[in-house]
Amino acid sequence: MQIAALGECMIELSGAPLRKTYGGDTLNTAVYLARLLAGGAHAVHYLTALGQDNLSDELLAAWQAEGINTARVVRLAARQPGLYLVETDAAGERRFHYWRNDSAARAWFASGIDFATLLAGLDAVYLSGITLALFPHSERTHLIAALRAFKAAGGVIWFDNNYRPALWSPAAAREAYPQLYALADVALLTEDDDIAVFGPADADTMLQRALAAGAAEVVIKRGSLPCLIANAQQRHEVAPAAVSRVVDTCAAGDSFAAGYLAARLHGLALPAAAAQGHLLAGTVIQHPGAIMPQAAMPALP
Repeated sequence: MQIAALGECMIELSGAPLRKTYGGDTLNTAVYLARLLAGGAHAVHYLTALGQDNLSDELLAAWQAEGINTARVVRLAARQPGLYLVETDAAGERRFHYWRNDSAARAWFASGIDFATLLAGLDAVYLSGITLALFPHSERTHLIAALRAFKAAGGVIWFDNNYRPALWSPAAAREAYPQLYALADVALLTEDDDIAVFGPADADTMLQRALAAGAAEVVIKRGSLPCLIANAQQRHEVAPAAVSRVVDTCAAGDSFAAGYLAARLHGLALPAAAAQGHLLAGTVIQHPGAIMPQAAMPALP
């Protein structure tokens, strides 16, 4: 399967003293998917734009070293990657500061992308609420129309509801999210993000909302609480193992998505796939930054 993640990756500054790495929600998932699927029949692509500067060269080389196919990464002159700074408290919770408005990815998302060409030959597309928010409204409409055509032609769509209020309003997200649920073969919803967009609700209400909109399979991510998974035939709750020391919760949800999706691609049932998502996320949060060392990766069964 030819899998592509669509979004933006940025330079990450974190730690004390500061260290320079990289991260971005869909890129984080792409890295962990590429690691978990390495050596098999699946390939992972990343769809984004970078500049023609040294920082962009470093990002491209790092992604290629992770086994990500970068042939569809656009390079724009006079643009650079976005930047974010992470502050982490004693419990591992993080606060972000962004410098991304003039990034290469933002410029590309506003440029009128030829989605038919971009998506040609792909079997699955993974994107997030952050991806949607980075597109101007008119271009977001074109993206969703292209995803409908991709789905109608047999493509698989995975959607994560990652929501950042600094990027767009709850009203704008409420307009867009049901359209993605209607296309999603798997919808991965973080409970707090769903509440931020749709208002207070319990997890079962969230499940039913996404299923009613058309999602084939829905996962509600709830941090250290059991996640909920459902499709038209079954519903499960799967608890994560306790983590004794949380260092950094960056990429917890992104890595859960990678573990879950990789497990489903390997034919694991819903509860077993959720357990793999929890295992990977629980390992990631014991390391600083969004991308933990390859040596720390747990293997799929």
